[in-house]
Amino acid sequence: MKQTFTPDQLIQFLYKETSLTESLAIAEELERDLLLLEEYEELLEAYHELPPVQFSPSPQSISRIMMYSEQAAIQAEP
Repeated sequence: MKQTFTPDQLIQFLYKETSLTESLAIAEELERDLLLLEEYEELLEAYHELPPVQFSPSPQSISRIMMYSEQAAIQAEP
């Protein structure tokens, strides 16, 4: 039975956010459906063109977290 996959599902597959069952079904369908494969390859190309992103908290955020942690530890003491 031919299964249809949405662009959202292909993006989830690309980012390895699908379950094992979904991944296997998508991979199998990519082998059979040339149009789906073309769409996936376009998404893959766009994915590779994205700049790498690294998220890190600001020093102010780290300071606030540390202050909260200290206050919580003091309040938790008997």
